[in-house]
Amino acid sequence: MANLTSSERQTALVLAGGVAVAGLVMAVLGRSDVLGVHGVIVMLCGGFVAWRIMSSFYAAEPTQDRSVSYYDDPIKAGIALAMAWAVFGMFMGVWVAAQLAWPDLAFDAAWSSFGRLRPTHTSGVIFGFGGNALIATSFHVVQRTSRARLAGQVSPWFVLLGYNLFCVLAISGYLMGITQSKEYAEAEWYADIWLVIVWVTYFILYIKTIARRNEPHIYVANWYFMAFIVVVAILHIVNNLALPISWGHAKSYTIWPGVQDAMVQWWYGHNAVAFFLTAGFLGMLYYYLPVRAQRPIFSYRLSILSFWGITFFYMWAGSHHLHYTALPHWVQTLGMTFSVMLLVPSWASAGNALLTLNGAWHRVRQDATLRFMMAAAVFYGLSTFEGSFMAIRPVNSLSHYTDWTVGHVHAGALGWVALITFGSLYTLVPKLWKRQGMYSDALVEVHFWLSIAGALIYVFAMWNSGIIQGLMWRTYTEDGALSYSFIDSLVAMYPYYIARAFGGLLFLIGTIIGCYNMWMTVRSAPHAAPERDAPVTPATVPGE
Repeated sequence: MANLTSSERQTALVLAGGVAVAGLVMAVLGRSDVLGVHGVIVMLCGGFVAWRIMSSFYAAEPTQDRSVSYYDDPIKAGIALAMAWAVFGMFMGVWVAAQLAWPDLAFDAAWSSFGRLRPTHTSGVIFGFGGNALIATSFHVVQRTSRARLAGQVSPWFVLLGYNLFCVLAISGYLMGITQSKEYAEAEWYADIWLVIVWVTYFILYIKTIARRNEPHIYVANWYFMAFIVVVAILHIVNNLALPISWGHAKSYTIWPGVQDAMVQWWYGHNAVAFFLTAGFLGMLYYYLPVRAQRPIFSYRLSILSFWGITFFYMWAGSHHLHYTALPHWVQTLGMTFSVMLLVPSWASAGNALLTLNGAWHRVRQDATLRFMMAAAVFYGLSTFEGSFMAIRPVNSLSHYTDWTVGHVHAGALGWVALITFGSLYTLVPKLWKRQGMYSDALVEVHFWLSIAGALIYVFAMWNSGIIQGLMWRTYTEDGALSYSFIDSLVAMYPYYIARAFGGLLFLIGTIIGCYNMWMTVRSAPHAAPERDAPVTPATVPGE
């Protein structure tokens, strides 16, 4: 609040009050429905923020020129929220993985059943952890590469807090049994509308910041972040077009019928992987890897080639999720073809990252933070190759509906998304809080090896499990009957499910250690002589 003027505090108070009033309307309309419960949550969140604003409303206003410094407070909050969601989401993942080996861990309760907990894991990790990390790092990268302060004081907080309110609504709804039953898009209609408002604000803020840049060139990381913001908005709106059964009920029904609904869902689902879990995190890679390695990116032209290849090819690949379904055969073939073509731009980015480390491999050996990024690039290359391979129809006939797909997803989620995020945050945290380095380099090292061990155990367990499943399901007797029942395949999977839960537990322990290390870094004393890190102003431009 100390960084806001009185007019900005008024704007923030009006926004918080508007959210609280909207929550009150939801609570009245919903009554005993889940919509009413969520209305109370929205009202309490809006009221709490309004109370916080009022408590400092008449405090002294900022007297210094804010344009001479970057706006890092929302970034710091975003990092804290990202790590909190990481622990929550990964804990839920370990829990649901353990339920597959020990079903009694559902406690015979509806809210703790696998079907309700599983989307809390996926949304908690993808949107809670990944989304907050993307918002925080995009705010940092766009300011440093533009050499300009964020184009707003209130809007960054609106984006950050509004986005987390969406996550809370989505996940609490899953626990209460409210879901659209759409992969990675389970939240109901009112939460989806709220996310559109937040996301449009995010887009405008990002564009305005780039427009006021003091650098003529737009660095490639911003290209990836902009693709992430723009395309996710389009995907979210189109896939979530739905009609509620009434204004007083949380339940809604999609406007898309039958096979069109399946096609739209997997156009969304695969491009959520493309532009949420790939493009945005490539934005992290292209900024934080060169910074940490103290080397320029190997090939800027290659990064542009990769950008346009990913942007164009990924859009057509979603139908490979629907091989051997009622989807027209030519559409399946189109998705398969573009999935194979995707290997070119994907490996262009993975190779570009690894070649950037030429001349810096001694740093990789010594610096666990840089090793996080190197390992992430390797996992990215491997998982994109695997994805293109699994999209081929004959391979898909073996892999589809098996744990092989789960292993593939987690090779990307744990090995690529989480590792590049941890590497980026370990680079960013000391800089933001003006510390010489992380509190403990040894704990970064421990975190790295726990993450690698956990990811490898998890992925190899699911690869073995999935291939065995696929082979058992397609093995026939001489009479043409199935050789194995479904129960037989479940029994064969039991040791792999234990290994899966153990691998996830190792990854969770590493994340908790990372949270502790970051917390202790924030609490440590600032560096005596921090390096200058400020936007370009007329006073700092040579010759003026």
